Amino acid sequence: MESIEREKAALISGIETDARAEREKIIKEAQTRAAEKKKYSEKKIESLLDEARTKAQEQAEAAKKKIISTAEREVKRRSMRIRDTVMQDILDRVEKKLGSMTGDENYRSVLTGWLTEAAIGLDAESARVNASSEERKLIDETMLSEVTERVRKQTGGQVELTLSDAEPLKYQGVILTAADGRTAFNNQVRTRMLRNRREIQMLIYNSLFTDDQKE
Repeated sequence: MESIEREKAALISGIETDARAEREKIIKEAQTRAAEKKKYSEKKIESLLDEARTKAQEQAEAAKKKIISTAEREVKRRSMRIRDTVMQDILDRVEKKLGSMTGDENYRSVLTGWLTEAAIGLDAESARVNASSEERKLIDETMLSEVTERVRKQTGGQVELTLSDAEPLKYQGVILTAADGRTAFNNQVRTRMLRNRREIQMLIYNSLFTDDQKE
């Protein structure tokens, strides 16, 4: 009887020992897994933080570049607008200055030059001449003969010029119309400026704005 009790006690003791060992094993495994999960979580969190920092930096740089780009475009737009305003103001002043010259004693020579240029450009055997009312007062047979002679010397051609019976032009300058009415050469001030607008703008730009860029 005592033997049975000893065996029973030994069996129970062994079971308890095994149970404690298994429990400790399970606890250690759980602790190991928990530690690994914690380490993984910490790495994941750090990775997410790094990614967030990188993304935030990229977004900040992108926002900065966008702001700078927008500011540069605005500065350029305003600069171009200022330059266009300055150029147009100068062109308007030139037109007004030329308009004020019609009563000047040297203007007759200017008008003769414009007529000669128009006659050569039209390249017709005969043409009618028209100009503003103030300029028509200066155009006489002497001037027309001088223009004809200049054309002959410069081109070797002949042209017959007569003053047009049409209404005077509204704007300063001259227009020559071929006798058959099919072609004309507009040499008014505004048209001349439009023809040479690019060259005039480049001259103004180089004179006023080139130094600003160098600075």
